Amino acid sequence: MEGFPGFSPASFLLPFLLLQVPTLCSAGFGFSVKASAEPVVVLLGEDAILPCQLYPAQSTAHMHIRWYRAQLSPAVLVFQDRQDLGGEQMLEYRGRAELLGASLGRGDATLQIRRARTSDHGQYRCRVEDGDVFQEATVELHVIGLGSVPHIYMMGPEEGGIRVLCSSGGWFPSPKVQWRDTAGVKLPSLPESQSQDGDGLFRVVASLVVKDSSVGNVTCSIQNLLSGQEKASAIFLPEPFFPRVSPWKVALAGTLPVIGILLSGLSYVGWKQHQAKKRAIKEKKKESQETDQMRSEKESVLKDQEKLEAELERRKKLYHEDWKKALIYPALVSLNHEIFDQNNSDPKRKENCNEEIQGDGNLITLEKKDFKSGQYYWEVDKMDTDEWTLGIYEEHEEENGLSKEASKKFRVLVKRGCEYRALAYCSQNIALEESLLIKEHPQKIVIFLDYEDSNLSFYDVASGAHIFSFTQPSFSGSVNPYFKHKAIELSHLSNIK
Repeated sequence: MEGFPGFSPASFLLPFLLLQVPTLCSAGFGFSVKASAEPVVVLLGEDAILPCQLYPAQSTAHMHIRWYRAQLSPAVLVFQDRQDLGGEQMLEYRGRAELLGASLGRGDATLQIRRARTSDHGQYRCRVEDGDVFQEATVELHVIGLGSVPHIYMMGPEEGGIRVLCSSGGWFPSPKVQWRDTAGVKLPSLPESQSQDGDGLFRVVASLVVKDSSVGNVTCSIQNLLSGQEKASAIFLPEPFFPRVSPWKVALAGTLPVIGILLSGLSYVGWKQHQAKKRAIKEKKKESQETDQMRSEKESVLKDQEKLEAELERRKKLYHEDWKKALIYPALVSLNHEIFDQNNSDPKRKENCNEEIQGDGNLITLEKKDFKSGQYYWEVDKMDTDEWTLGIYEEHEEENGLSKEASKKFRVLVKRGCEYRALAYCSQNIALEESLLIKEHPQKIVIFLDYEDSNLSFYDVASGAHIFSFTQPSFSGSVNPYFKHKAIELSHLSNIK
């Protein structure tokens, strides 16, 4: 069958294994019925051929042929006196089930079901009657649905790692989901969820929490268990996205032994006091001097302990602040923000600023001019202004008379006041416009770009939360980061969604 490698009508018709299932009457009455011993496999939407043959070969034109499933009536198809009897036929098979009549004269009672559905999956019986004599054979039909390529993306930090989600639909029967690392080693996943739509097709959603920051790529594969065919997608997990061990916890682990030593010192001081009392009984003349000495030593130790505890508390606060900043390391791409001071009285500086503001208003300059392949990420801070536009633009070679400016395609986040939007547009049209609900305004945003996977994702650096991802269409030109201290105006563009 076209589009389904490994399966064709010839593979199970010529030759096919035959299974004979005799009922009430034996072969001594003149004929037997044989069908395929192996399941017939067909792709969803293609035609299924269920073989049924009389032995010895003879004409079936005068016989009563009935194809049915769980019960004799209503049936899948009833053939008698050279015509189909529609009165007993199940509604879902009307117009789809028929005998391949070209071979009726040679004892062939093969059934064809057009445009196979999920409800067609299961067991069928071929029954041939000649007067009071009848014979039956059983055929198993497997309908296979190969779903969509899995969609995989990062959800954000969770349980000391990164949560990754994988989803796909259009599968039948229920598929199997498997996660693997770069070396192909299977990874344990969280319980998956599956649901069926009105056509009986399965949609599966599976997730995985990756705690090993050196794992690199993870792959989500979804397999049809009947055919063995699978579809897979992979995602790259940057090491800086993984949560780090809190520095103040490390410092606390180092100071606990010091506290233990101090407590041991206090125990030693107590033992010395006990010894001093013994000596005081024996040497009454030295009692006053020894008591003053012990009091002085105790006060000194207590003062040292208070200082140490105060220092420990100060370090805890300091390490806690550092820990929050260390969740994501600075980006590998070097960016320079150019902030223009409108109140600068230097004429030369103001003239230079005016020159740089002209053009597309992009306030980001790069050591690397553009990206045409690979994976990158960078941070943009000072996001506490009322308006800004942040993202990338894709630039193509001049073609069809279009200028470079007209051929640019933008994918950006836009802030105006307390409102956020995700936009994808070019010089003439808007391809995507979506409002975003962001409760806490991000002060610093990290952008992750995967050129080959056509993935552009935005994350809040402080909380590690996922803001938005652009996944389509594919990149085909050079990609440049873009930032502007104004919300983009798109009133002159037309919407093509």
